Amino acid sequence: MLEAKTIALRYGKHLALDGVGVAIAAHETVVVLGANGAGKSSLLKVLAGLVRPEPGAVLAFEGQSLLGRPAHDFPELGIALVPEGRGIFGDLTVAENLQLGAHPPHARAHEQRQRDLVLELFPRLAERQGQIARTMSGGEQQMVAIGRALMSCPRLLMLDEPSLGLAPIVTSELFAALKRIQSTGLAMLVVEQNVKASLAIAQRGYLMEAGRITGSGTAEALRADPAVQRAFLGGVA
Repeated sequence: MLEAKTIALRYGKHLALDGVGVAIAAHETVVVLGANGAGKSSLLKVLAGLVRPEPGAVLAFEGQSLLGRPAHDFPELGIALVPEGRGIFGDLTVAENLQLGAHPPHARAHEQRQRDLVLELFPRLAERQGQIARTMSGGEQQMVAIGRALMSCPRLLMLDEPSLGLAPIVTSELFAALKRIQSTGLAMLVVEQNVKASLAIAQRGYLMEAGRITGSGTAEALRADPAVQRAFLGGVA
């Protein structure tokens, strides 16, 4: 579904990504693991069209090149990003945030269906559609961010640190919702600090370090890898 090869990205003199390659199949959930500063968020920004890679990159979605296309084309093509920090419209209501998510032309015909899905996934939002988003808790705002992305009727949902700053019980609710989203057949690419929870829902994963992919494998193989256990799982599989 999505293929990226030889992705390089510079911020001034800093090389944030160096020859990165990832692939995601239809209906697949893939996780990207790495320490802070490894380049995970920069990779998602490239894949979402928010920043442009260096010349020589290959970036395609369902066989169609994405290079040179403006970021606002990506949702219409079926790619949705839930950014780190959520990026919701704080002064708008929950309902208005969701409505804005359905802006891409292909999503408008499915707006009611997607809204029903979002409110089923996150019943709390159904109760608070008229609430101003910035007055909600961090976990509720993350629900709004994911819901808004789903309203665009994507085929690939990318999430950047969705559990960052959330309480453990809220994180559990979030991953339960991601598991239900996964069951709909939607492909997902997840950058996440909660390695144990993300590997539990993923089929495959990539390891990143200093802007490079340093390893990859099935989620089961990564869970069993002693290096991954030491780095991310406290030495326990």
